[in-house]
Parts: sequence; structure tokens; C-alpha cells
Amino acid sequence: MHDIFSADPKTPAGVGHALHDMRGVRALVIDGNLTSRNILRSMLIDLGVSTDRIKQVSRYTDARSELEHHRYDLILCEYHFGDSQQTGADLLDEVRAGNNLPFATVVVMVTSEASYGKVAEAAEAALDSYLLRPHTHNDLEARLKIARHRKQAMSDIFEALEAEKHEEAAELCLARVEERSEYWVYAARIGGELLLRLNRHDEARKLFELIDQTKAMPWARLGIARAHVEAGQIPPALRVLDSLLLENPGYADAYDVMGRAHLQAGEFERAYATYKKAVALTPLSLGRLQKMGLLAFHLGHTEEAATMLERAASMGVTSRMFDFQSLVMLAMTHFERDDGKALHKCVSQLHRAHERNPRSPRLRRMHELANVLSLAQQQLNTEASRRLKTLAREFSQPDFDFETASNVMSLLVRVRERSLDLPDAEKWLQQLAARFCTNKPLTNTLCMMVASHPPYEELLRNTYRELSSLAESCLAKAKGGSPAEAVDTLLQQGATTGNTRTIELADMIWQRYQTQLNAANQPELNQRLQDLLEKFGRRPNSMSGD
Repeated sequence: MHDIFSADPKTPAGVGHALHDMRGVRALVIDGNLTSRNILRSMLIDLGVSTDRIKQVSRYTDARSELEHHRYDLILCEYHFGDSQQTGADLLDEVRAGNNLPFATVVVMVTSEASYGKVAEAAEAALDSYLLRPHTHNDLEARLKIARHRKQAMSDIFEALEAEKHEEAAELCLARVEERSEYWVYAARIGGELLLRLNRHDEARKLFELIDQTKAMPWARLGIARAHVEAGQIPPALRVLDSLLLENPGYADAYDVMGRAHLQAGEFERAYATYKKAVALTPLSLGRLQKMGLLAFHLGHTEEAATMLERAASMGVTSRMFDFQSLVMLAMTHFERDDGKALHKCVSQLHRAHERNPRSPRLRRMHELANVLSLAQQQLNTEASRRLKTLAREFSQPDFDFETASNVMSLLVRVRERSLDLPDAEKWLQQLAARFCTNKPLTNTLCMMVASHPPYEELLRNTYRELSSLAESCLAKAKGGSPAEAVDTLLQQGATTGNTRTIELADMIWQRYQTQLNAANQPELNQRLQDLLEKFGRRPNSMSGD
């Protein structure tokens, strides 16, 4: 990407120096008002940006698409989008969450006096600057100089991020915070996000708490709540979120995190109500529409699920932020309503998506599941059953994931209600349960998929209880002086089922009792353990993850 902020090598960097040559800059102007867009475009041209390198868009959805598919050096974004409830801040949050906004891009929010407070706070935290209307050419130039200075001052962090050296970037952020050097609050926010990504939850929470004590920013308190949720500490997370939303009832991001907390606690109806509030605040947010639609479907709110998912598909099926899981759930709503035409459309859309990404096993399985639904809807039961049996052969493959397992369970319940004869259905369900009931939140999520058929739900809960009992007995064996026997038992179970909980527990016991195990000379046991860890990896996060 063109660097509009690199100073002349002969000239020391600083806020007061002139902007670098702007001719190669790619700029995006986002504003619903034609006159305002033209004024900003003219100012950029006056600053040296080439006319053919300035793109203008007026609508929220067009701006999102543009940012998903192209990289820009500079974005000038109006805070308000005409009559839309959503703001420029909502747009930038959404594309940033989808990793479609590089840190190297300079973002300047344009606002009126009425919105100044919100935008100024966001500028200190996450934007590069803001431009208060009415503004002049000199105002814009001054803002870009300040933004250039920030980019230069934090260039080491941005370079590490661009190179995906997240550990290094996090340490650089922490060092800047420790020294309270220039832009340390901005570095703290980036550092907190990185620490959460690196599963260093306690460190992230402490960093956000530090900012909250000094600045009392909503995003800092949200970071504290996120760190609690990531660490599985739901009650303290909810206390922080309740307080935050009491003071900031329009903070959609806080509802997102609260929804995740409710999901982890197994409180699905509360999570649904929470996501519903987030969608009401940001009706054009593709991610939130999909979350709400998926949860509505699993809770049995079929009509509302169809409405949400159809809106999401019509808004963004070509968007990078669109999750094709939405089409699988939408296909199931059409199956329940016996709408063969709409169901066939979902099958076709998934087929095209797989054609564009032929190496994706996830898309292939999604298409196959939708195809089975279509065949069952047409009462072509023999072919539907044959395809399900073929898919069942993949249940033990390492890349067969939790999402696909939950989709299979949802499908089994629905085709069962159509009297499709599947004598192996319970056996398949048992196999999936033995692999994916790794913790209580995941088990609760899977139970939600089959709630309409209580015997299936009981099978899942029994499987989880059996796995928990096995884990407890193996821990007792290890503490009682037989760690090798405990590890062997867990590895046998892990090899049979692919259950990552049992494999991880075997690894934990191996690490904790390594001296005894080494003394017992168990190289073969260690090799089995390493092979399973490499094959199946670590257990997935719960459905509530973003």
C-alpha cells in the first residue's frame, strides 16, 4: 500500500511538516450527500490526490462492499448516513471486525457539531482523526498531518501487525503503555485486542481496566467484559455489561458481547433477546443479522429466522462478511415450510459458492446437507439416505468440525419428522456426540439443535456425563500414582472418538506427571499423544465466538 505518511528521509518526522506526495494515494469518500462528497473530493485533489484514484460512495452497503474488496490509503467517512440508523462508526466497526480495514489505512470521520462528542471519543480510541463541519482545505490538511504523525510514531506496531507477528505487536503495545509514551491509549486498545486473540485473557482485562481507570471510555469497559467472557467468567462479565449498557443503551457492541455471555451460560432465549436489540440498533449490520437469524432458527422461531436470514442473504451473499452457514439454516427454514422453490435456490447458491472455492470441505459439506434437504423435500428418500450415509463416513475425519456436526444433527431431526427412514440415525448421533460434547456450553448448543426430539437431547446429555465421568476417573488414577494408565485410557478414547477434551486431558496429565512417566519409560505413549494432538488439535470454542 502507498505510504502517504512517510516523511522525506532528509527531514525529521513531525506534525508540522508538509504532507508527502499524495499523487499515488487511493482515497475513498463516503458521504450520502452529493455536495459534501464533491467538496471533500475537491479538497483531496487540491492536496495532490489524482482524480482517478478517488472513489466516492453514498450508501452504507456500497461502502462496506468497497472496503471488503479494495484497499485504500485514506478514508473520509461521514458520521451520518442520511435516514439510516447506522453511522460511519458502525460501518468502520463492522469492516474492522471482518479484518477488512488495514491498520495502515488512515480514517478521518467527518461530523457536525451535534455528533462531536461521540466522534471525538472514537477518534482518540480507534480512528486517526475527525473533521468538524464546516471545514476548510486547511482543516483537512492539518488533520492528515496529525494522522501521519501518529502512523509514524507507531510504525513499529503497524509493521509487526502487517507481518502478522501478533506476539511481537502485543509486546510493543505493552511497552508503550508501560512507558506512557505518545499515543499509549491507542496502543492499549490494539494491545488489548491482540491479547484477547492470543488467549492472554487476564493480561487483556488488566490492560482495559487500566484505561478505564484513567479515561473511563466505553470501549475500555467493553474490553474488560470481553476478557471475562473469553476466560469463561460470565457473572463478572454480565455485571460490567449491565453497568455499561445502563449508561450507554445504544452501544451495539456491548449487546454483542452480552449475547455471547448468555450463550456460554446456556441462556439461549436471553441471548436471542440481546442480539435482537443489537439488530434494532444496527439494522444494516450483516454479522448481527446472521447471528440473530441463526439463533432464532435454533430456538424454533422459524418465521423470524427466515426473515432475518433472507434479509442477510439479499444484502450480502457476495460479501466477504457473509457466512454461508446462513444459507444452510435458511434452507432448513424452507424445508420446514415445504417451500421447494426457495430451498432449491439455497442449494444453487451453495453450489456456486463451492464452485468458486472447490477446495473448501466446509462449503462442500454445506452444499451436500442442503442437497439432502432438497431431496427429502421432494420425497426422493432413497437418494437422500444414500448421500447421508456417504457424509457419515466423514464424521471421524480431522477436518469434520463442530459446525458441520451441529448442522447434521439439525438435519437428522428435521428429516426424521418427515418420516425419512434412517436406521443409522441414532448411531450417527452417538458418534458425533462422543466427539463434540467437549464441554458444557458446546453440549448445550448441540442439545438446542435437537430439542424438538427429547430422546436425542437425552442421548447428548448422557454422552457428556459419561465423558465427564471418564475424565474424573482418569484424574483420580493419575493422582493415585497411575498416570500412565490414565493417559493410556484417555488416548484410547481420543483415538476412537476424536474428542479433543480427552486428548487435551491426556496431555495435561502427561505434562503434570512427566517425571513419573519418564521414569516409567513411556516413549510409545508420548508418541501416541503427540500424534493425536497433531491430528485433532485443540477443542473448538463455543458457538458464541465471533
